[in-house]
Amino acid sequence: MPTNKLAQRALLAGFALTATLALSGCGLLVVGGAAATTATVATDRRTTGEQVEDQAIELKTNAEMRKLFPDDNARINATSYAGLVLLTGDVPTQADKERAENMARQVEKVKKIINELRVGEITPLGVRTNDTWLTSKVKTTLINTKGVPTRTIIVTTERGVVYLLGKVTAQEGQMAGTAASGVSGVNKVVKLFEIVSAASLNPQPAPIQDGSADQAPASAPANNAVETMPVQ
Repeated sequence: MPTNKLAQRALLAGFALTATLALSGCGLLVVGGAAATTATVATDRRTTGEQVEDQAIELKTNAEMRKLFPDDNARINATSYAGLVLLTGDVPTQADKERAENMARQVEKVKKIINELRVGEITPLGVRTNDTWLTSKVKTTLINTKGVPTRTIIVTTERGVVYLLGKVTAQEGQMAGTAASGVSGVNKVVKLFEIVSAASLNPQPAPIQDGSADQAPASAPANNAVETMPVQ
């Protein structure tokens, strides 16, 4: 029947489109019923396991915060990168701020907490909308800044303060911070980068050891760098 033929053609066209997207690397990879972008896994400097863990950390932390503050008198957002968790938003009291941090520390796989919660009334919707706009502008600026690895940098904004998270070299972090600080409307830039060496991003094969001399131990990776940059 004509209807069956049309349905078959539509189905074949769908298969062809899916195959094309998969080959181009821009499609969606469905794992366990959930869609995940393959591009993120390919360009993010976190391992695939770290990315999955960060997603789980954010979901669990935000769920626990809703349980901790069920009366809508607080607004808490958790952003995770390689186990570092940034808490932003508003809570009624200093004690609530500490309670939120202690709760976040109990979430599995959390390595470090940066507690940037503000004590006070919930930020007006208009300010939050502007923060979303600033985040978009900063992301665009970073994309247009040569030498900044934007696919491995997370940007979030709270009351005009821009937070940058990611695995970058010292030079990349400096360029990203400088670029973000030049965006109109940004009040402050806080860099929460994990500083890595350029050599670690392009590892070379280990030299063959002949046993004639002991190898010097490799230096430890740099710690997370927390730095606030002035706005230009």
